Amino acid sequence: MIHDSVDAAKKAKGGKSDAAQEQEQMIKGTLSKIKNKLFVMSGKGGVGKSSISANLAVGLADKGFKVGLMDVDLHGPSIAQIMGLSELLDINEARKLIPAQKGPNLKVITMQCLMREADQAVIWRGPAKAGMIQQFVSQVEWGDLDFLIIDAPPGTGDEPLTVVQTIPEAKAIVVTTPQEVALADVRKSINFCQTVKLDVVGLVENMGPFSCPGCNTKISLFKSGGGLTTATKMGIPFLGTLPFDPEVVEASDAGTPIFTKNKSNEFTKALDAVITKIVKQL
Repeated sequence: MIHDSVDAAKKAKGGKSDAAQEQEQMIKGTLSKIKNKLFVMSGKGGVGKSSISANLAVGLADKGFKVGLMDVDLHGPSIAQIMGLSELLDINEARKLIPAQKGPNLKVITMQCLMREADQAVIWRGPAKAGMIQQFVSQVEWGDLDFLIIDAPPGTGDEPLTVVQTIPEAKAIVVTTPQEVALADVRKSINFCQTVKLDVVGLVENMGPFSCPGCNTKISLFKSGGGLTTATKMGIPFLGTLPFDPEVVEASDAGTPIFTKNKSNEFTKALDAVITKIVKQL
């Protein structure tokens, strides 16, 4: 009760409570052990952002990097399904969450692994969401990492803004599909990055042209070239085009990212080239 009163008095005077200061120090301590923080974002849903986040994390881990994958899409977390996670997370002696371990180099945390019912709805306003994202940084035992991949919900609302404020040294990877309806929204995401001074590693175009399995002719379901044109106009690097591939969907639904399942198809080869560019740039 006394500590609560002291905290309330500090808040009334515009200062930070002891709990807020403690969490801030925990966040700084956690981030000091993580070399690169990559924030994967998109202007709209349905562009394959979560599957790219998951496969990007798996691809980096496959190259020997220590990687963390953090799903901050609190209302519609997809990472648990894509990564094949179903168990609740444990807590260590320091009362920190132990992220799910996927192989020797990859740790994962998602809201889905904190809910007892798979279809439970998360009905939260902004402050609650901000608090949870901060806890995903401060109260998770990430340890030393080369990369932290942060999968955000689409748009430029509470979650992306909280990530920027909590992890100011993060850099963005923007995902789009080639058609104009997606590119219009992705331009807003790039403007968001510029407004909040979030460095952009580059833009990835997903669901691009692919080779017909029957005649080997290139097919463009969602047009082509829009990602490169947008990146050039907006003055950010273009990281590459990932072809449309039904096998990516099947692998994600099965809880096995395509990078783990098949390293020889067009999508995986294209993603590996994107990963190489990211590593070189950072």
